[in-house]
Amino acid sequence: MSVLSNLESKIAGLVEGTFSRAFRSEVRPVEIARRLAREMEEHKSLSLSRTYVPNEYRVFLSARDRARFGEYEEALRTELVGYLLEHARREQLVLTSRPIVEFETDDRLRLGEFGIQTRATAVPPQHADEEAVHAGEPPAESSGRTMVYSTAGRVAEPLEERARSRSYTALLLMGGKRLVVGPAGATLGRSRQCDVVLDDPNVSRTHAEIRPRGGSWVLSDHGSTNGASINGRRIDGPEVLKPGDEIELGTSLITFELE
Repeated sequence: MSVLSNLESKIAGLVEGTFSRAFRSEVRPVEIARRLAREMEEHKSLSLSRTYVPNEYRVFLSARDRARFGEYEEALRTELVGYLLEHARREQLVLTSRPIVEFETDDRLRLGEFGIQTRATAVPPQHADEEAVHAGEPPAESSGRTMVYSTAGRVAEPLEERARSRSYTALLLMGGKRLVVGPAGATLGRSRQCDVVLDDPNVSRTHAEIRPRGGSWVLSDHGSTNGASINGRRIDGPEVLKPGDEIELGTSLITFELE
């Protein structure tokens, strides 16, 4: 079983079954758990005989998401620590101490977004796990940069890059026209009620939409008859757009840009 498949099955039983009714925000415990395991994997440090991973994890949430966690936060923290221990054992990764998971509020985050920062700390031998003490010299103390995720748009990007992206204006280029997308996004289709009207019989009345999510812009199909494609690849869910991407709706071609 792959690491991701194992993670999904473990968290589904360990966390999601316990908290699925309690958490109504876009950020869900299972998504936090997956990202914590990914951050652990991506911040490995090799010694002569062992692979060390961070032992401290800070999870940043929007004020609204954290408020909805409320009284369940301590129980969730305990479950996540247990999962990280299990994940490290399964993957033969070494922690210099029992993992620490802390939650913090960050007002820069919106509902459905969360950030994770890792930190590896060297600890005195009397406080370290016995396995780690005898595994060779642990890594020096270090911190990773904060990564921000959006459960809606499947976005992962550094916090500083995400903040910069909000200053850009989204543009749609088609047929020699240059259309500015408003801060709330735009609907595209044949209907005159759409923000971007496409005179194309192969386009549905409300075909697709472009919305800001997680500091990026995301294209979603509205269940149209002919679907939507990006750079010739048909999408089956929300997809993050990059400057220069070519959107195909029916026979209409639209280029996405930022300025």
